Amino acid sequence: MGSRGDLTDAQWERLEPLLPVSNGRCGRWRDHRQVVNGVLHRIRTGVQWRDLPDRYGPWKTVHERHRRWSADGTWEVLLQQVQAEADAAGDIDWDISVDSTSVRAPHHAAGAR
Repeated sequence: MGSRGDLTDAQWERLEPLLPVSNGRCGRWRDHRQVVNGVLHRIRTGVQWRDLPDRYGPWKTVHERHRRWSADGTWEVLLQQVQAEADAAGDIDWDISVDSTSVRAPHHAAGAR
């Protein structure tokens, strides 16, 4: 059973083809969807890896897959896919605003030498 915030079937169907497949040397991989949902849960909640709910499988598996996919660019590919779909649907506002009050002025800008 899925949890609030887990990928829907439609979302999963779009992302699954972008994920690596097992090479068979290390046995069968844990379900990618379960692992991706675990990573998303951690990002969303800020929970420590060791405190991931059991429904996402062993925390070490989720952590290792996250680490591996971060290093090999898999997460970047997934992000690009999600952004492209959201952009095509008009769901992203690409305008950027910079608030100058958050930029610190050098000390001499206030008259100091």
